[in-house]
Amino acid sequence: MAPLLGGRALAAGGLTVTLADIGVGDPGGDWSKFAEATGNAVNLVAMGNAPSAVINQLLAGGGLKTFDIVNIVGGMQKPLAEADLIAEIDTARLPNWERNSYINQYLAPGTPGFDFIGYDGKTYGVPTVLQADSFAYLPDITGELDSYGALFDPKFRGYVSLEDNYTTAGQKTALYLKANGLAEIEDPADMTPGELKTVIDFLIEKKKEGQFRVIWSSFEQAVSLLVSEEVHVMDCWEPMVFVANAQGKNVKYAAPREGYLLWAMAAYLVNNPDRSAEQTEAAYQLLDFMLGPWYGATITGLRGYMTNPMAPEYAAAHPDEFPADAAARIAAIDKGVQDKFAVGGTWQNRWPTEVDLYEEEWQRFKAA
Repeated sequence: MAPLLGGRALAAGGLTVTLADIGVGDPGGDWSKFAEATGNAVNLVAMGNAPSAVINQLLAGGGLKTFDIVNIVGGMQKPLAEADLIAEIDTARLPNWERNSYINQYLAPGTPGFDFIGYDGKTYGVPTVLQADSFAYLPDITGELDSYGALFDPKFRGYVSLEDNYTTAGQKTALYLKANGLAEIEDPADMTPGELKTVIDFLIEKKKEGQFRVIWSSFEQAVSLLVSEEVHVMDCWEPMVFVANAQGKNVKYAAPREGYLLWAMAAYLVNNPDRSAEQTEAAYQLLDFMLGPWYGATITGLRGYMTNPMAPEYAAAHPDEFPADAAARIAAIDKGVQDKFAVGGTWQNRWPTEVDLYEEEWQRFKAA
């Protein structure tokens, strides 16, 4: 994951809200607008995104008493809520919640998207970004690609990389096999033991054939693999493409015919029983700020994620903060992600029914 660029936004006499973030929720280290509006500060710290690591950091790592908010890829409500590690969100305390039409559009109760912010009919996560993932490729070398089949094509043997994550690489593989009639999989997002075994057996076969150069595990590593051309086709996140392009490399993010891996970030309010009412109010102020237009526009421009419908409007209306080319880029990214959601695919599942078996089977793939 990318290193965090910012630390503490200083505000005299106010409270400090500790935000644990996986690296993509940092607005370039600038929390001054939050400090100006509330008199409070943000202490930004890094945390991992793997499901087991999140739970361990809250339970055993002292995070329950240290963090006010954790901003991670959502879908973790079941284990976190059942362990009483996060608090239910009172959306009435978030003015920007009602202004964010994307919540009802993509994350409404009764839809797969709700599983990224809610559990058992209750809301636990504040959606800070929405995104639809696929894979990256070097078109000057590979030509145009429009299928996850490129990850497994012998033509690219030895020049392919997967993420070390069963909820991304594993689920994209399941989507590919299902969409192309190569395996009977009812739901790529929540596979049965037999379906999961089929997917892992397929990946092991490809691994033994030498298909995968490396299984990447960090943001920096993934970008380096693309920029150095050590890898030509990579299962990854779109921000890595932005960084690689900024370094002068021609990298594209695919529009696969099988569809996308859909997901949302969720900012969870940590359930610290010792936190004061004033500290909780400051945490809610930060959650609302993260639903706001400036933060949304900044994150969209930096990371390539869709945030909230106010973001492109704010960027266009504030040329002093977002020059015309930046505002146009933010609007284009916002529309692009909406177009991806219209295509659809499969919602990422961070805590599948057979989660322990998923962990075991992924280890079997890595050890093969």
